[in-house]
Amino acid sequence: MKGVSSTKPAQRMEGLPPYLFLELDRIVERQRKAGHDVINLGIGDPDLPTPDHIVQAMKDALDVTENHRYPNYLGSNAFREAMADWYRTRFGVELDPVEEVVGLIGSKEGIAHLIWAWAGPGDVVLVPDPAYPVYQTVTMLSDATPYPLPLVRENRFLPDLRAIPESVLAKAKMLWLNYPNNPTGAIAPREFLAEAVELCRRWDILLCHDAAYAEMGYDGYRAPSVLEIPGAKEVAVEFYSFSKPFNMTGWRIAAAVGAAPAIVALGQLKSNLDSGPFTAVQDAAIAALRENPQAVFDRMNAIYQARRDLVISRLQAMGIPAEAPAATFYVWFPAPRGMTSAQASAFFVEKANVVVTPGRAYGEHGEGWLRIALTVEEPRLKEALDRMARALAD
Repeated sequence: MKGVSSTKPAQRMEGLPPYLFLELDRIVERQRKAGHDVINLGIGDPDLPTPDHIVQAMKDALDVTENHRYPNYLGSNAFREAMADWYRTRFGVELDPVEEVVGLIGSKEGIAHLIWAWAGPGDVVLVPDPAYPVYQTVTMLSDATPYPLPLVRENRFLPDLRAIPESVLAKAKMLWLNYPNNPTGAIAPREFLAEAVELCRRWDILLCHDAAYAEMGYDGYRAPSVLEIPGAKEVAVEFYSFSKPFNMTGWRIAAAVGAAPAIVALGQLKSNLDSGPFTAVQDAAIAALRENPQAVFDRMNAIYQARRDLVISRLQAMGIPAEAPAATFYVWFPAPRGMTSAQASAFFVEKANVVVTPGRAYGEHGEGWLRIALTVEEPRLKEALDRMARALAD
């Protein structure tokens, strides 16, 4: 008997690919069930603990009974003021905590909600390729059209904004950027950010900057905020996440800041779909921003830089032309021996029990590339690299 339509998901789900990291989890589980010791270098989830003073602030906040009630939908006043203070101190950017800051249950939620709030049928969303998959998948769910912007090594993994046709720009509602970049580890100079701001001002496009890795830099590099560019606050929203800089991925806390009309629209949609972050988590995030955050960043970056240098030297010894990134905790490198990214990823899982992410999962222009996350302690990282070297030698 033919099934009724209520047994099927909505049509919008038909073109939606499986979420990348869900598939990686399945691969790891399959290998482990077969009795293999799998080292997962695929997911950018910090192995370092959340700093003690942040954990203590959370414990203290749990004893405040007022925090047990529904949180403010847009984030507590104290949290939004702390974010405004942080942007003033860190980037020299002035923000109105009421109109230009909103608290998020992690950046992923905010990114998805902003796309739903700002783009719809007939609209174009300019999306880097390769990129964090959420930019494209949620655009598809919103019935808007993603337009890929190739990120290639020859252009330092920056999109060529001048190559976008005017016919596309006329329909574009949003431009997504992410620097320091996932998955490539690339950084964006101020001149490029200024070019992006000017493009969006000229074509009335919302510039959306995912700054999840803003505090992860090496050899003295510190990433700028796009809001530092003159005129950016008129056209740009930036997402600032606590996940990577403070090792708080599981805490689900972030903020969106910038252009007031977009922040208001994001808050309006959020208030209809979810609540604000747990207030106790917001209190812990305030402590993260106010209790010597640079010392936290410096300790973290020293560890990741040592891991980065280890990975680069070992990949190069395998004959793989890997280049050291100036930021993020990712190493983006060409697949060896002419393999596709899927072939290389499968090869390292099956022959070395090491998971590396296939670049094609981030978009068409990720084909031929692999990504390693530096989120494994050094002894296990060395073991993974030894296994990869042996597999290639065999």
